Amino acid sequence: MKRDDARATALTHRIAALLLEYPTAELVAQVPDLRAVAPTRAFDVLLDHLATTPLAGPGGLTAEYVDTFDLRRKICLHLTYYAYGDTRERGMALLAFKRAYRAAGLEVSPDELPDHLCVVLEFSATGDVEAGTRLLLEHRAGLELLRLALLDRGSPWAGALTAVCSTLPALRGDEREAVARLAAEGPPGEQVGLEPYGAMAGMPR
Repeated sequence: MKRDDARATALTHRIAALLLEYPTAELVAQVPDLRAVAPTRAFDVLLDHLATTPLAGPGGLTAEYVDTFDLRRKICLHLTYYAYGDTRERGMALLAFKRAYRAAGLEVSPDELPDHLCVVLEFSATGDVEAGTRLLLEHRAGLELLRLALLDRGSPWAGALTAVCSTLPALRGDEREAVARLAAEGPPGEQVGLEPYGAMAGMPR
């Protein structure tokens, strides 16, 4: 990856990581600064929405975020969920994220699963952009399914996914088929216990 491309990718991933977090007054206050440095216009709709929508109350940002990301099976910020659901195979996939973080000299904490998109994007932006991009590519079908689900819903958060996907190579035929299959079937549904895995320790969020 060329240096300028790497910088633009890291910045896009950093902004997306912030904007895909649960909305807070601190995040809303950062909107003008994020708008000023954003390397793509794909963020514009979401930035406008954050700037003009009340934070709390009916129809507020926090309620909308919960309704979008916490209550819908096909809109999930955990990347391995799309391929494995809550099946046993998901545990090994989560370990792969932990190993990638450790290879970059970063440890994990027990606060959050390591495949959460915001964690992966933060790792890419501040840890290792090439390793972070590889993780995204390994779960490209789920990432694209999330983007399409947000677009179908008319969600302003779709802009953040569009920005992230624009930093990745164009989809190949097999990836398009994987996205179509996931969109039709949804993730596996076997419910099993999983060991707790953590988010990036000490990483600015």
